[in-house]
Amino acid sequence: CGKAFRADFSGALYWPAEDALIVADLHLEKGSSFARKGVMLPPYDTRETLNRLAEAIDRFDAATVIALGDSLHDATGAARLTAEDRESLRILQEDREWIWITGNHDPRIGEGLGGHVRDDLTVEGLTFRHIPSNGRVTHEIAGHLHPAARLSLHGHSFRRPCFVANGLRLVMPA
Repeated sequence: CGKAFRADFSGALYWPAEDALIVADLHLEKGSSFARKGVMLPPYDTRETLNRLAEAIDRFDAATVIALGDSLHDATGAARLTAEDRESLRILQEDREWIWITGNHDPRIGEGLGGHVRDDLTVEGLTFRHIPSNGRVTHEIAGHLHPAARLSLHGHSFRRPCFVANGLRLVMPA
């Protein structure tokens, strides 16, 4: 769409013209959500995600962060954040605008998490949303689909999150 972005190895997307860092599908508190259902995942997923987000923020020192939905794994995820993780999030939000786009896992984001909450956001003709629109749509950046690429190299195969784009739309990795 004629805009220049930098795709970061972390899965974040940096928009230099707007000094904005875009992330998708953080799924904070996924481990605690699964634990409530008897499925044990490592309990440090939120802290690890916040640490990786902090590293991306440090790399670009963006004035704005746009989180494209499913930032929380479920509707009660915010209530399960530890005090330490809440403080980490507060520090990440200091001196920058923070925009939470709602997703299917987090249709509401409580006021206690700071920032602004939107269903979608349009900036400079680009629409940011969680779920990509159906049909022939342009000027859209979305998450939700968790795209990944499978690569084979020297007899070994591995799968990694990736960006998917066609020049008119972009889907972010989780």
